[in-house]
Amino acid sequence: NKLQRCRPEAAPVEFGDYHPLKPIMVTDTKTRRGARKGSTSSSSSSSSSAPADPLSSMLDGTDPLSMFASEDLGRKRREKEEEAVGQDFEPWSSKRGEILARFTTTEKLSIVSHPPSQQQRSRSAVSEKVRTRLEELDDLEEGSQRELLNLSQQDYANRIEELNQSLKEAWASDQKVKALKIVIQCSKLLSDTSVIQFYPSKFVLITDILDTFGRLVYDRIWTMCSDPRPLPESFTVDDVNDTAKETCLNWFFKIASIRELLPRLYVEAAILKCNRFLNKSGIQETLPRLTAMIRGIGDPLVAAYTRAYLCRVGMEVAPQLKDSLNRNFFDLLGTFRQISGESVQNQLVQQRVEVPEYLTLYSPAINWILQCIAYRAPEPLLTEMMERCKKLGNNALLLNSVMRAFRPEFVAARATDFIGMIKDCDEAGFPKHLLFGSLGRSLACADPPESERLTILNEAWKVVTKVRSPQDYINCAEIWMEFTCRHFTKREVNTILADIIKHMTPDRAFEDAYPQLQSVIRKILTYLHDFSVLFAMERFLPFLDMFQKDSVRVEVCRSIMEVFINALTLEDEKRSLALLIIGFIRMVSFGRDFEQQLSFCVEARATFCNLEPVLVQVSQPHPFITIPSLSSIFSRLSLYLLSGQVALANQCLSQADAFLKAAVSILPEVPRSISVEGKLRSSESFLLDFINNFLATLLVVPDHPEHGVLYLVRGLLNMVQDYTWEDNSDAKVRVYVSALPLLAAMSQETYLYSIPKVDSNETLYGGDPKFLSEINKLSETLIGQILDHLKTLGRDESTRRQGALAFSLFGVLLAHGDLRNNKLSQLAINLWNLSHKHGYCETRVSVRTLEYIKHQALQPDMSHLTDTVQRLALQSRT
Repeated sequence: NKLQRCRPEAAPVEFGDYHPLKPIMVTDTKTRRGARKGSTSSSSSSSSSAPADPLSSMLDGTDPLSMFASEDLGRKRREKEEEAVGQDFEPWSSKRGEILARFTTTEKLSIVSHPPSQQQRSRSAVSEKVRTRLEELDDLEEGSQRELLNLSQQDYANRIEELNQSLKEAWASDQKVKALKIVIQCSKLLSDTSVIQFYPSKFVLITDILDTFGRLVYDRIWTMCSDPRPLPESFTVDDVNDTAKETCLNWFFKIASIRELLPRLYVEAAILKCNRFLNKSGIQETLPRLTAMIRGIGDPLVAAYTRAYLCRVGMEVAPQLKDSLNRNFFDLLGTFRQISGESVQNQLVQQRVEVPEYLTLYSPAINWILQCIAYRAPEPLLTEMMERCKKLGNNALLLNSVMRAFRPEFVAARATDFIGMIKDCDEAGFPKHLLFGSLGRSLACADPPESERLTILNEAWKVVTKVRSPQDYINCAEIWMEFTCRHFTKREVNTILADIIKHMTPDRAFEDAYPQLQSVIRKILTYLHDFSVLFAMERFLPFLDMFQKDSVRVEVCRSIMEVFINALTLEDEKRSLALLIIGFIRMVSFGRDFEQQLSFCVEARATFCNLEPVLVQVSQPHPFITIPSLSSIFSRLSLYLLSGQVALANQCLSQADAFLKAAVSILPEVPRSISVEGKLRSSESFLLDFINNFLATLLVVPDHPEHGVLYLVRGLLNMVQDYTWEDNSDAKVRVYVSALPLLAAMSQETYLYSIPKVDSNETLYGGDPKFLSEINKLSETLIGQILDHLKTLGRDESTRRQGALAFSLFGVLLAHGDLRNNKLSQLAINLWNLSHKHGYCETRVSVRTLEYIKHQALQPDMSHLTDTVQRLALQSRT
């Protein structure tokens, strides 16, 4: 079972005398898998007693690359890979920013290029081909032997980003060796812990480059397999051509020739996914080998992050292969013993880093490894891991990561056990209040056994209340407040509030903790709904007194009032209930069974006939029946327009006509004022918005053959003409201004937009001169009406309204009129002068308008605007 497979002693791979640091001695063999058809492989050979060549031998399985190339013909066909990681798995990308922000340094950093190894190689054991490959790698490792010193953290990050860009540029220019060189040099930087506080951030920056390299290699080989047709996502080795296989093998051969363990391991992990091109079980066989290789890394921090990267790649390419992830965890347990060793302790003394700070450097790596292992893991495996932590002596850092990574339900069910483990931890290495904080986060998401809850709260608060730092205290207290509110009464909540006041009042510590204090308030309001109980709590109002910053105090009081207004008025209550019912109705679907859907809506309409918002929702399947019964005029207008648009989209032209005519016919019913959230407001702005939306729809509505040209446009304008507008209102004339762009759009040979399979007037009339003449006549009528209104405004001394309306009409003529027409051009100039006559136009808008006209005048066929713009002058305010 899975529990047994995660034990180190049940390792699926036998390595024999293999060791990751053992020197590589290589030789040629007579055959090479994956060669191009028709090519001749090397026939040179060496003594049969010579060590195996990892670059070409695939026979004995002892070299690092044998697992890529060997084929076990007796192996049963593996099951297809399981589904990729789901949405419930938090990706690495979401953690990247937090790590970079948290692990910073003011120390100066350096990027060092290491010289190549100078060890002597035996000519008798190395073939010419292999020697060439090794020398090529030597050359690329020698390429940039320079050291950049005294870099700030930002300089270092910028330099790494430059290397990332150089990698992409080298790859794009087909300099593959240079690209590999960059990746090797960057990987080597991960062995440098000279500024140890920065190591987690360095890991993030450099593994970005490794990820880029891995994608480039994989995409390159994928492309080679996609000729003449693309390679399917679920491809097998049999779908990969020989050229792609040989290229893929060559990359692995080059990587195997990297002399240093750390870069060899990282770079091979980066292209782990490429094993899919070579072998069905390549990834499954490679992960255990890479896991074992990490044991050769001496620095426990470097080893931990290397394991994290391998888990990161493993979860991306083969999330179902949990055995290697589990082995990484158990190997990680062994590295903790090194932390107390002389080497690490000397390093900490040299860099003046305390043990607690050093331990936090492991957090991102351990958290990630445990998250990968715990994802959808069976409970027995989690129990086994928990027991291993106990045997290790309850390492606080590890225990903290376990509680954050394991499912909250698992932690909550064993909360008492976890508290016992926390008690046994050494306070010096990792503060216990942080452990109780992690436990509290789990208990905020899942409930522990009811009989244990009071004991859990008491044990946690014994530790929390002793925390001396106000910031550390409130961070932990805020977490446990939710547990207290969920499971206990006002008595316990009041006790916690009193303790918070006691800790946060001295030296006005509360001023640095407003976010946490606000969170406490939110949690109380979430769980305590009886405000008579809330305000009767002795310490609630004194707690509010700590919010002494005005903006924060107002925000807190507003949040309390929003919750307090639960005593809804009748109308508020009906509106709230209607929203809940609408939410339910929207979730009901009968698929393609439209009759059943319609029947459901009819029944809902009858049931909730007194809730108008619900009637609006259910009216859409049968609008002719329901819309007339609605009391809200704007609901009826909007639904008629929406129904007309839906009918058009479904090529139901007669129904669309009927809906749009119905909308026009009820316009006179719109009152001059309407109730909005209990307040009486003018309906004018709402009506203008509706009419503008209606006009936009009319562009695609074809004329009815029996009703004449532009009958819907004329009908709408007649209703606008007859409507009783407010006194001293320009709304009617503004509708006329809005109608002019529609008429201009209708006169085009090709309309701005159309509905598939619906012939608009552009097709029906085909630019017929009579149709264009009708548009021109209607446009002239509208412009005449607007100019008459402008004269009236001048006589009434409403010069501000006159200027604004004149400028609106000028903008329409500029955007939609043909100013090559002298009369129209002169009208535009007159409107400009009128709008600026009394100095009410915004100078900034006028200047931008002039700049726009000058720019347009430079366009082909627009030179006539040059004369126009010279006649437009800016006038100062009077």
